[in-house]
Amino acid sequence: MKRCCLIPVLCWFLSLLCAAEEGSDSAYWPQWRGPLGTGVAPRGDPPIEWSEEKNVRWKIAIPGEGHASPIVWGDAVYVLTAVETDQTVKGAAGEEKEIFRSGRRGRRRTPKPTIVHEYRVMAVNRESGELLWQKAACEELPHEGKHPDGSWASPSPITDGERLYAYFGSRGLFCYDMDGELVWKKDFGDMTVAHSFGEGSSPALHGNMLVINWDHEGDSFICALDKKTGKEYWRKERDEVTSWGTPLVVDVDGDPQIITNGTTRVRGYDLTTGTLIWECSGMTRNTVPTPVEADGRVFVMSGFRGAALLAIDLADASKEITGTEAIAWSHDKGTPYVPSPLLDEGRLFFLATNTGTLSCLDADTGEVYYAGQKLDGIRGVYSSPVAARNRIYFTGRNGVVVVIKNSSAYEVLARNSLDDSFSASPAIAGGEIYLRGFKSLYCIAGE
Repeated sequence: MKRCCLIPVLCWFLSLLCAAEEGSDSAYWPQWRGPLGTGVAPRGDPPIEWSEEKNVRWKIAIPGEGHASPIVWGDAVYVLTAVETDQTVKGAAGEEKEIFRSGRRGRRRTPKPTIVHEYRVMAVNRESGELLWQKAACEELPHEGKHPDGSWASPSPITDGERLYAYFGSRGLFCYDMDGELVWKKDFGDMTVAHSFGEGSSPALHGNMLVINWDHEGDSFICALDKKTGKEYWRKERDEVTSWGTPLVVDVDGDPQIITNGTTRVRGYDLTTGTLIWECSGMTRNTVPTPVEADGRVFVMSGFRGAALLAIDLADASKEITGTEAIAWSHDKGTPYVPSPLLDEGRLFFLATNTGTLSCLDADTGEVYYAGQKLDGIRGVYSSPVAARNRIYFTGRNGVVVVIKNSSAYEVLARNSLDDSFSASPAIAGGEIYLRGFKSLYCIAGE
């Protein structure tokens, strides 16, 4: 395999980190899937064990509802939420929407929301859990419904240490300074999401450019914005149905590419111009997992009503790559529906559908180290795994977190439980792990 790529955004991230924290041992989690985009905290060292009585530095209630994963920069944790107001809209009728069942088109009537929500951005002190500031980005009635397990604040925020970008999908993209003052905002319109399942794709950030992927049942597109002003550099139409995956930006010989996961096609775009560089066959329907990359190889997968995984060598990817040598290997068992994979130390970890059933593969060859491994105690998973210090953390919807060793052999290090339910993915920064539950935000830290 040719290894021509830099680790995604690593140089950019480290330059900012060194400028802000020169000589410090702090570590940040600036975006969905962490500093490397792989789910790994390279400088993290959180506890292995905790409970409601052990290693909880603080626990604070988060108002409203949201599955947006927290991010961490400097002395603050940032989190998004959607809070019901006392305003209701009476007489909102259901909408008839086109749906898909077993590859066949159908129609159903979906409930239309009646409660106006306030979409909030919150900054919390890392050390104390004290609320530093909160802002209402907007107040709006959702234009369509959501999945019963979803939320209207599912996309995660992102930061470069100078600006904070809070994305609420159809409610818009909001840019704040680090003190919570609004710099600019942009409205992209309203999505029409398959099955009215709600929205989930988060922005990507590279250099001076923000990337938004807007896949829905209408006119799908991908665009790049100036992070300082919100002005669009370019916008490209996409022949794509609804997807919930976050785009990944990867440097290929110094030229950044945007990798998008999709049902119709998997694609690579030039970040600077939006030109399509390569594409190949798509995944299963309802694609959610975010791609991961290391050493010039990107991994895309999905697992709704089927299983698909492709390992793609970016050095060989040009134009149509289906069935070419650019596809290093593929796999068709036990892939995830909602949780994204984790890539660390040459091993690829992923869960089957939304269950606690784990597979571990060699990222270079596709060799299966183990598969079908049950994570005891976990009941349902929407959260994506995270890793630090040669250990991996899997979070269940029932409040159980299983910690295993990063190894080609399955080895449990700890099994922890909290009095909450979790769909958001954890964030790791330094010696802390942050868990955003349905009721509370936890800071887990050693003594």
